[in-house]
Amino acid sequence: MLDGAILGRALLDAVIKLDPRSLIRNPVIFVVEVVSVLVTAIFIRDLLAGGAAGFSGQIAAWLWFTVLFANFAEAVAEGRGKAQAASLRKSRSETIAKRIDESGHVEAVPGTRLRAGDVVLVEMGDVIPSDGEVIEGIASVDESAITGESAPVIRESGGDRSAVTGGTRVLSDQIKVRITAAAGSTFLDRMIALVEGAKRQKTPNEIALSILLSGLTLIFVIATVTIQPFALYAGGSVSVVLLAALFITLIPTTIGGLLSAIGIAGMDRLIRFNVLATSGRAVEAAGDVDTLLLDKTGTITLGNRVASEFVAMPGVDLYDLAGAAQLASLRDETPEGRSIVVLAKEKYGIRAHEMGELNARFVPFTAQTRMSGVDHGEVSIRKGAVEAILKLVGTGPVPKEWTEAVERIARAGGTPLGVARNGKLLGVVYLKDVVKGGIRERFAELRAMGIRTVMITGDNPLTAAAIAAEAGVDDFLAEASPENKLALIRKEQGEGRLVAMCGDGTNDAPALAQADVGVAMNTGTQAAREAGNMVDLDSDPTKLIEIVGIGKQMLMTRGSLTTFSIANDVAKYFAIIPAMFAATYPQLGALNIMNLATPESAVLSAIIFNALIIVALIPLALRGVRYRAVGAASLLRRNLAIYGLGGVVLPFAGIKAIDLLVAALGLA
Repeated sequence: MLDGAILGRALLDAVIKLDPRSLIRNPVIFVVEVVSVLVTAIFIRDLLAGGAAGFSGQIAAWLWFTVLFANFAEAVAEGRGKAQAASLRKSRSETIAKRIDESGHVEAVPGTRLRAGDVVLVEMGDVIPSDGEVIEGIASVDESAITGESAPVIRESGGDRSAVTGGTRVLSDQIKVRITAAAGSTFLDRMIALVEGAKRQKTPNEIALSILLSGLTLIFVIATVTIQPFALYAGGSVSVVLLAALFITLIPTTIGGLLSAIGIAGMDRLIRFNVLATSGRAVEAAGDVDTLLLDKTGTITLGNRVASEFVAMPGVDLYDLAGAAQLASLRDETPEGRSIVVLAKEKYGIRAHEMGELNARFVPFTAQTRMSGVDHGEVSIRKGAVEAILKLVGTGPVPKEWTEAVERIARAGGTPLGVARNGKLLGVVYLKDVVKGGIRERFAELRAMGIRTVMITGDNPLTAAAIAAEAGVDDFLAEASPENKLALIRKEQGEGRLVAMCGDGTNDAPALAQADVGVAMNTGTQAAREAGNMVDLDSDPTKLIEIVGIGKQMLMTRGSLTTFSIANDVAKYFAIIPAMFAATYPQLGALNIMNLATPESAVLSAIIFNALIIVALIPLALRGVRYRAVGAASLLRRNLAIYGLGGVVLPFAGIKAIDLLVAALGLA
């Protein structure tokens, strides 16, 4: 908040927001502006008439101060988002793309000329010109311009890590990228528009609170207007300036002035956690989430299965099995294939052979055969799905050790991969789904917050149960289709629960769109990122803990400041009404416990306090009330004890102190 550039711009924006067409979105502050114009007109009239204009001039000045600082609170919140957008915009500078035409020729074209479907070559040191998917190759990519993280990430063709974002830089190797977004509509373009906060819509709770504040304002309009007839009936009179000032001190200007800032600041706090929310509604809904659904692959697990063990059949040496499996994987560019090569080298010291030296022919994987392998000389090695390998070797007896190994791996949540040579079963490779580090502890935190976690996967129930147990989720849905995911979310919502969904694949898109809070992983597909109402730039599913915490913090901040504002208005009512009308109604003198100097001093002191309290609460509105995992009853007691009691006591002390200063300076 103390950034000079943000504060300077916010002061200018606060003045620009005085435009009634902009301010009418905030009814309470709009009313304050209308009253400010009225009192200013009275001040100018008194000044031109040569009358006593000092009091009306002071009231007018403090009323405009109130409006400006209410605008300032919103402008500071928006300014922090705009500062983030400015840093993102730097990464969107003009780039030259190496577009590959149909004949394979590479031509240099401006990145703005790229269209969806174009294929570009991105080499080491190049900036990826636009959003796309890697269709060939693997590379290390610096995404710090987008995520803020300095550690590079791996992007490769196929699987869950093929999506790349325009503005990021390739650090090693080279990749071919198929462009998925036209110029001007990339993910980065949308991020810039969103973080600027210019199109933020009010949440349902904000709308309800705005209606409440408008209703209270209308009530005090009626109450203030009826004061003059009562005063005239008693033989006195109250000036229009006094009535206008009284009205402003009584309406809920505090929460009215800070409401927009609270919502924008909630979105801004998400951005600092590298989560992009498309609306304040999503942030608010996150604060009330009951159920969290998570896709397994790429969300709970790393997405790439890793070879962790070789299981040899009777009469087969483990070294021989590892060597055969490695040889069959030398040209296998999948993460699983590379992990087999690495495991054979690290565990058995088997160094990779050159395929050329062996005069070998690599057999690629196909969906029909569900196998891959290598042929050299009279040796034929195959690795693949256990059913495919068994079909390859024929109808002979299957060793019980084979069946036991396959069942053990499946029960542990892994994937068994069979290996055979010249029609003989050599053994099984244990491919393990790697659960992301620390995720079990994070799910325990979610459970403590009252959130039920459900893992969704297309795996069989046995594998799903093993992964669910290792990850520490509360429940799982196995063999899930997109329709099953959608049905589960609708069932939860039908039972009155708010549902959050984390996913990264195209098959997760319907569920992400249906969920109350749809958090798409940045490493996921374009369809997933489009469907969600939040995008986690770090692709960390347990980030929902921070998202929920920020949502709850936003709700608690609004509730706390609303409690303070209403208590504050009640206290101001009892502080200034007796002083204003003690002359007209002497009986009210007994209630003037603050012993304020004069009616004018009482009103001026209340107006000054009213303006200054908004300024004092801006940091709290932007920072937010610290979230504590407590029940609703405890939270209500805490709000009443701190913000309710504080809202009652502070105006008495503040108005009295200001009244003493006003009287000493002879301002009223």
